[in-house]
Amino acid sequence: MPIRPPSPPGRLPRSLAGQLFAVQIVIVAVVVAGSVILAYLTVAARARDAAFGQVSATAHAVADSPTVRQAATEPDPTEVLQPYAQRVCADAGVAFVTVMNTHGVRWTHPDPTQIGRPFLGHIEQALAGGTVRETYTGTLGPSVRVVVPVQDDRGRVIALVSVGIRVQSISRQLNGPLLVLAGVALAALAVGGLGTYLANARLRRHTHGMGADELSHLYDYHQATLHSVREGLILLDRAGTVVLCNDAARELLDLEGPAEGRKFAELALPEALTRSVLGADPAHDELHLTADRVVVLNTSAIGPGPTLGTVVTLRDHTELQLLNGELDSVRGFSEALGAQAHEAANRLHAVVVLVELGRYGEAVQLATSELELAQRLTDRVVSAVSEPVLAALLLGKTAEAAERGVELTLTEDSRIDDGVLPPELPARDLLTILGNLIDNAVDAAIANSAAHPGPPEVVVTARIDAGRLLLRVADTGAGIEPGEVDEVFRRGWSTKEERGHGLGLALVAQAARRNGGAVEVGRERGAVLTVRLPLQRSAAVQ
Repeated sequence: MPIRPPSPPGRLPRSLAGQLFAVQIVIVAVVVAGSVILAYLTVAARARDAAFGQVSATAHAVADSPTVRQAATEPDPTEVLQPYAQRVCADAGVAFVTVMNTHGVRWTHPDPTQIGRPFLGHIEQALAGGTVRETYTGTLGPSVRVVVPVQDDRGRVIALVSVGIRVQSISRQLNGPLLVLAGVALAALAVGGLGTYLANARLRRHTHGMGADELSHLYDYHQATLHSVREGLILLDRAGTVVLCNDAARELLDLEGPAEGRKFAELALPEALTRSVLGADPAHDELHLTADRVVVLNTSAIGPGPTLGTVVTLRDHTELQLLNGELDSVRGFSEALGAQAHEAANRLHAVVVLVELGRYGEAVQLATSELELAQRLTDRVVSAVSEPVLAALLLGKTAEAAERGVELTLTEDSRIDDGVLPPELPARDLLTILGNLIDNAVDAAIANSAAHPGPPEVVVTARIDAGRLLLRVADTGAGIEPGEVDEVFRRGWSTKEERGHGLGLALVAQAARRNGGAVEVGRERGAVLTVRLPLQRSAAVQ
């Protein structure tokens, strides 16, 4: 269950989905209400324009009527015009048709008691020959009306005609469209609310009901955690594109520039590592070598079902691997010393028996011969290699090889004086290089002992050559085939029959490269591996 950051004190926790739902509901309601209001105003304006058009057409028709013109010149126009105006009101569907003289005194009106009284409204523009359009409150209430002039044959204004429709009638005409608009608005609000609810329900599932502050805090926590852990972490999407790469992963893989947004296959990493990361099967504690490090790789798919991507974790195994190599060397030394102690005990027992038998000369000869052999070996190594670390390694490896039935010898031209090797050349790297070369050579010589006449041999050369430290190891093994030269220093290559588990030669190449050197592969009786390390490293290498 995910850890949720606490809500700020004094505030009720509200999920991000809930907040968005409320905001979206308000937006939908405002949009729908605005649309309804706009539609209503549009319909009302059109209805008002239609009303103006209707009364204007009726007013002009009445003003142009010969009956009206004739009656306007008679002594009692009301007698003729009142019935005429009532018929026009009924036929045209208007509220009133008022005919008046040029002083605004009514000759007709729907209410006969208003005849003879002054017209309520504006007539100035009509007296000048124009048309008055207005909404005015008269005796019948608010109405949309027009006032037009009645002109004789010479164009003189002899009367005025006003035709109007009550605003209340126009409003009643809008009730139907308004109900339709209200229904459409409610339907749109319901559909919008339902869609918003479904979208926010899905968002709530994806955000686990957390609010915006909680998500922000959780993001900050994750960012701080991802970039502070010592373990390298890389997230890939389905297409193998890097989504996240923390600082530890960038350092372990020696990546330059931003990795996010790039294909993992384009990061110029070792082929074996890239293949394991992008492979279909998950990787569990696989050892891989980069240019300078040994890393432990683990991969796993993100999410159940169809994978969303891959999680890649990396751990630095360089120091541990070097310590394991040193421990193997010490263990070998210990086993060799144990075997020598056992042999020395046997020889000492033989010397004691010879003394008890009174054969003193033979006892002395046996004791001194073994002592001279061991001393000659020690003197040969120490005189040739004064560097304590290499001398100790050669003595231990010689004893270990002898215990395994392999003759390890140091060439006559080998010589390394004490103090020659620079301080910046780590002793641990020397042990890694020479120790792994000798171990690999001993294994190869033993594996090929049946095909090689005589005892298995390993020949070591250690000397200063043209300002470089030269470490050369030759064996009587089967050698390295030309087609395998490029694979020799790849992770998993081994001279043993069980291929796929070797790290020794890969570590040799890594240590040599780290110190500005190189490794060469040759062949004589068996394999010959030569490492040259500069005694003075350039600034570019450092």
